[in-house]
Amino acid sequence: MTSFVSEGTKEIQWGRVLICGGTDWPKLGRKERGGKGEGNPDAPDLLEPHILRSLSNVKITSIYGSCCACHFIAIDIHGAAWMFGRNGPHCALGVTATDSISESAPRRLLPAEIGAKAGTKFVHAACGRSHSLLVDSAGRAWSAGANNFGQCGHAISPQIPTFKAIDGPYVDGERQRVVKAAAGITFSILLTDGGKVFSFGSGEKGQLGNGRTGEHITTGNKTGFDIEADPIPVRGLDDKVITDIASGSQHTIAVDSHGVVYVWGYNGYCRLGLGNQQDALIPKVVPQFAGPNEVTMGARVIAGPTNSVVIDKQQMYWMAGKWKNSGEGSAGSPYSSFRYIQDLMGCKISTASCGGVTHFALTADEDGGVMTVAYGQNAANGELGLGPDEPKSATKPTRHQPLSGIEVFSLAAGQHTTLFLAQPNDNFSELPRHPIEVDAPDLCLVCRKDNGDDDSPLECDKCDHPYHLGCLSPPLPTVPDGEWFCPQCTNETDVLAGSNPRSGEMVGAKRKAPAAKENAPKRKK
Repeated sequence: MTSFVSEGTKEIQWGRVLICGGTDWPKLGRKERGGKGEGNPDAPDLLEPHILRSLSNVKITSIYGSCCACHFIAIDIHGAAWMFGRNGPHCALGVTATDSISESAPRRLLPAEIGAKAGTKFVHAACGRSHSLLVDSAGRAWSAGANNFGQCGHAISPQIPTFKAIDGPYVDGERQRVVKAAAGITFSILLTDGGKVFSFGSGEKGQLGNGRTGEHITTGNKTGFDIEADPIPVRGLDDKVITDIASGSQHTIAVDSHGVVYVWGYNGYCRLGLGNQQDALIPKVVPQFAGPNEVTMGARVIAGPTNSVVIDKQQMYWMAGKWKNSGEGSAGSPYSSFRYIQDLMGCKISTASCGGVTHFALTADEDGGVMTVAYGQNAANGELGLGPDEPKSATKPTRHQPLSGIEVFSLAAGQHTTLFLAQPNDNFSELPRHPIEVDAPDLCLVCRKDNGDDDSPLECDKCDHPYHLGCLSPPLPTVPDGEWFCPQCTNETDVLAGSNPRSGEMVGAKRKAPAAKENAPKRKK
């Protein structure tokens, strides 16, 4: 999901990260897991959305995952990328000698650390099964991870161990400026600021959109397919201005500036919505979104592992392919063309995301807020996040009760885990935190005293360290409204942002909150 920019103020919308689902990154979805959530108490399945403590004081503008991946990337307001999840064995997160990066200690990466010019920021990202792409503000794309099919955009090798700039894409010898990326299992897609689309990786199922698979016999009587290690233009889109792209495991869906929707790649289970199961080696127009009625043309596109989603200009939600395990929409009876989901007909959908078996959508609530809708079968790790006392799966779209009153504005559904990006408010602050318990002292860190219930300490929303209101510098007259972070966590944020403590303040002093609640309850130890 991309960040939102207010046209009036040009301020980037930011939020806090919520997480639910599996966190045992090395074993998620693998047969040797040995139990669903009970196998590793240090990496539990989160059955409801939790505030991710490690990023709870970081202003995140966008989050990225994939229906075929077990890792995530988040980008903050300063253009830094935060990464966590499964890394090995192919260095999907650009680090070596580790199977995974914990969500409790995500990797923070700045463009300058990998060779970009000073002042460059990350603006977009994409996750493939075992590789990742980053896009910076200079229009360069960077990649790391599995590269056995050239899916990182570099000469074929087992892997690209650290993030490396992709050479291109080029048109008539001139490098194009990349603004978005998408990725599947063995291929990647780039979108330029001119609306041109480029691909690289394996062409086995037509994922490259270049009109051929290149099927041939190799040594040992094995079958091989075309591999493109450099970005090549996707055919048939030369005179189009593509505005959005999304990739599933082995297919891609795109929409142009007029709202015409294009699909290409693997068409098993009719995931391309073309009325057949024939792979599309070049982009095909989806007739339902080709006009002439403008309101029924495409506005946003989303890809799942075996399905595609289009949100049209009147904000209706359309699905094609296999998206559940029984009945209409299952393997035995997939949606051969795009159909609206009956239970979402009355909703105006603003955005959506598809995970390994999950589906999420955002729509307006009756009170004018945001309602999160979720559904999906066989969600064994709690990735729907419907609550510890609720079923892990939902056959039909259902209101996400734990997120009632939470202003979610972006979604990133992964293979077994889900991230939400939400604006902090009172309801948000009531959500559980992950990890639930942290090693925090019982007494105020300044005076080391227990002043009783009349002056109970205020706990940091990130680390749970307690402080009396009067022990802070400057002192706080009342409990702050909304989020509050202790001096240490505030100072960490300032350092990461490249700022210094204000003159006259002790290092890490908490600045006075801009607003306060007279009768707000204090957070107690």
